[in-house]
Amino acid sequence: MNVVQRHKMILAELEREGQVKVTDLSERLGVSAVTIRKDLTKLENKKKLFRSHGSVSLFSSLINDRHIDEKEKIMVDEKLRIAEAANQLLESNDRIIIASGTTVLAFANKINFTEPLTVITASVKVALSLYYQQNIEVIQLGGTMRKNSASAVGPEAEKFLNDLSCNKLFIGIDGLDWDFGLTTSNIGEAHLNQVMMRAAKKIIVLADSSKFGKRGFGKICNLNQVHHIITDVNAPSHAVQIIREKGIEVTLV
Repeated sequence: MNVVQRHKMILAELEREGQVKVTDLSERLGVSAVTIRKDLTKLENKKKLFRSHGSVSLFSSLINDRHIDEKEKIMVDEKLRIAEAANQLLESNDRIIIASGTTVLAFANKINFTEPLTVITASVKVALSLYYQQNIEVIQLGGTMRKNSASAVGPEAEKFLNDLSCNKLFIGIDGLDWDFGLTTSNIGEAHLNQVMMRAAKKIIVLADSSKFGKRGFGKICNLNQVHHIITDVNAPSHAVQIIREKGIEVTLV
C-alpha cells in the first residue's frame, strides 16, 4: 500500500468511525505507528484531519455555533428516537433538569408522562412545550437570553441551581470527544451545564451520532463524569465500545 492509498484509507476510516486512535490505524493498515504519524502529519497540514492525544478525527471536528432553528432540521428521525428512549427513564415525582439544545427539546416535545413531574430548564422552547401539561411543574431559569439557543445563561441561572437537588439532568451537547470530553459551542452554556451537573444525581446525555468525534468551543466535562448516553445506531461502534469500557451506560436507538 503506497502513501496515497494509505491516506485514502485513513480518511475513509475517519468518515466511518468519526474518531480513531493512532494505534488502531496502525493495526488496520498494517504499518508502524511511526509511519501512521507521518501520514497524519501530512494530512493535518492539508487540513484534512485534527489530531489530539493519540487519536485523530476529521478536520470538521471544530464546530461553530448555529441557531437552534437551523439545528432542529438536522438528524430529525434520530432525535425523535432518542427522545422516546429518554421518556422511558422518567419516574413519578422526578425533579429533572432539561438543558438547552434541539435533542433535549425533542425529548421535551415527546414527554407524555402522566405522573407528577418537576422540570427545571434554561430553554424557553422547552418551558413552552411543557407549560400546558397539568401534571408538570415548570421552573424557568432566568438570566441573559442567548438568541442562538433561545435559552438563559449567566450568574442568575447558576445561582438558582446552586440551591437545588434534582434526580436527573438531561443534557444535549455539540461534541463528544473521548479524549477532550463533552463540549458545546458556547462557553456560557458550557459553564451553566457544569452547574446543572452539580445539581443532579444522574447525568443523561442525549446526542445523535453526528456529535461523535466533534469539539465545541466550551468544555462541559470529561466523559467519565456522565452516567448514561442515549444515541442512535449510527454512532461509531469503536467509540461506543470505548465509552462502555469506561462504565458508562449507552443506549442505541
